[in-house]
Amino acid sequence: MSESNGKERYINFDEYIRQGEPSQREAAYEWSTAIGLQAVDGLKTSDYLNELARRNIEGEITIDEVEELLNSYYEGKTTREAGDDDKQEADKASKNIKRILSTKTFQFSTNNFISVHRRIFDGVMKHAGELRKYDITKREWVLEGDTVNYLNWEDLRRALDYDIEQERNFSYKGLSSDEMVAHITKFVSGLWQIHAFGEGNTRTTAVFIIQYLRSIGFDVENDLFAKHSWYFRNALVRANYKNARKGIDYTPVYLERFFRNLLLGEQWDLRNRYLHINPTKEWSVQPNLAAPEQVQDQSKTSAGETTRQVTRQATRQVTDKFRTNNLNIKKLVLIVGNEELSIKDMLERLGLKNRESFMDVYLNPAIKEKYVRQLYPDKPRHPRQKYLLTVKGNLLYNELTSNSN
Repeated sequence: MSESNGKERYINFDEYIRQGEPSQREAAYEWSTAIGLQAVDGLKTSDYLNELARRNIEGEITIDEVEELLNSYYEGKTTREAGDDDKQEADKASKNIKRILSTKTFQFSTNNFISVHRRIFDGVMKHAGELRKYDITKREWVLEGDTVNYLNWEDLRRALDYDIEQERNFSYKGLSSDEMVAHITKFVSGLWQIHAFGEGNTRTTAVFIIQYLRSIGFDVENDLFAKHSWYFRNALVRANYKNARKGIDYTPVYLERFFRNLLLGEQWDLRNRYLHINPTKEWSVQPNLAAPEQVQDQSKTSAGETTRQVTRQATRQVTDKFRTNNLNIKKLVLIVGNEELSIKDMLERLGLKNRESFMDVYLNPAIKEKYVRQLYPDKPRHPRQKYLLTVKGNLLYNELTSNSN
């Protein structure tokens, strides 16, 4: 079996996401993200994988069948073509990422971060899931050939343990949307800078962060990682690059803008030429497409000084991202607030006695819409199970309480 008549087969993921059945929309998002992330290493999937993805989206074949057909395809190739190794890596990594993104369980730990790398590159890299045992440098286009200073290999495990433990213990309660994005940016930037593996760090970080953000209540099922994966990587580079001789400080603002688009619905123009350390005049000001005439570029500010000018339209989009018209969800969010409550606690505070009705009307909708989560999500029947607000729930709580003052 060979590639089709020299033309790339394109899948219109947007069409499935906009018009498909719920299962098709979810699968299309997962495939578009998985395939789009290959661009961070300059890879493209084969026409054959794209066709298998289409058939999987439409329910014709399972992901297990995709894996079986893909393995047979590469094992049965009798003639080698230019770029076969790269396409095989892209195809198999995409299939593996799709499988990971379709799972609903997630453990926020160093072991799972390493496991994500192993699962992505299983059958692709010899050292999948192994921390690197050598120091690295990488010449970057946005840095005019210079490199980020990555962590030395002896300290990789300790650094991963520290960063993940710090994030685990961090509370998002009471944070504004700006503070929340700034914190997430700092965590993701630091995790990536460790560069724990010889190859595949950006794809591993992206998949791990998508799962993590979902686990704390964010809806990240959009195409930013698919369409702007190369921007995402270069923004990580700029966030971790400092050169005193050239007068360049760490610049997290570009990565913040990626997450502002992802989490808050803003519309920053995510093109790579804005990230170059010496951009041309044409690319020196990165606009917010919601209101390009009112945005001041902050690319020269130091860390923590990313002041913003956002129009009323953009602000409305940010707020609407976390609003709900469900009055019962609002009432439950106000009841839970900054605490961790049992079902008994919530029933008492709401003045209710019917547990089944409470679950159907209040708690299950709030969990489904990602405003409330379990304290022990991996053990639903934990004897000390309690419920608390997600980050999305905290933002709604902040708005509701500020409006009542």
